[in-house]
Amino acid sequence: MTQVLQGRTALVTGGGKGVGAGISRQLAAAGASVVLGYRSNPDLAIETEAAIRAEGGHALAFQADVGVRAQVDAMVSAAVDTFGGLDILVNNAAWQPNLDIDEYTEAFYDDIMNINLRGYFRCMQAALPHLKKSPCPRIINISSVHAKRPTDFDVGYAMTKGAMTMLTREAAVEFAPYGITVNAVLPGAIQIDFKSGYTTPMKRKPVERERKYPFCPLARPGQPSEIGSLVAFLASDGSSYLTGSSIRADGGAVLT
Repeated sequence: MTQVLQGRTALVTGGGKGVGAGISRQLAAAGASVVLGYRSNPDLAIETEAAIRAEGGHALAFQADVGVRAQVDAMVSAAVDTFGGLDILVNNAAWQPNLDIDEYTEAFYDDIMNINLRGYFRCMQAALPHLKKSPCPRIINISSVHAKRPTDFDVGYAMTKGAMTMLTREAAVEFAPYGITVNAVLPGAIQIDFKSGYTTPMKRKPVERERKYPFCPLARPGQPSEIGSLVAFLASDGSSYLTGSSIRADGGAVLT
């Protein structure tokens, strides 16, 4: 990959596994130094960090919970202190408990809003002073195709992803005077090992419920690297006139 991000620093929340790892590796391949934020999977984050370094890139795995402001501030400070600044924020860390409306407790509802929505908000606030100093500042929010279509497997998750669309648009308008572009990527079905909601004590909905949706016209799941390539473009100079956009990467699933 061309080193279009050479000399820039990226922070990817949830950057150690799954889609986040794909994003981190593609940004590093494009020349960026990458801070991989992670909360509860240090082994996967360290593995991704090592893979980037083995390929000649620069990476730092940093443990932080985006649901806690002090930890977000520490993560952003680590990026700036380690690599000299911050140019790219990729909000990716999210929680998917896979619960029906009647299964959501007050605590679960508060948690998903705190992580998926307020976590993005916190990271944007913490990163803003440093992005204002960047010659090519970018914010990329990882949303979901379920911001546009119902899920029938997690109402809370879909609600937060829908809200990210307006957060992206509002931030694009507010941050435009600083030259900061803000865009969202809406992945469809991506082939990863697991999602956070598939762990104890949460349950996974039966596979047959997932199969009732028609599959995408491309007839395959996407790969984390494909989402990463799109994010790398949005982080580059080539996307300088693109802001406030929500780009679907779902193999055409919404079309069927």
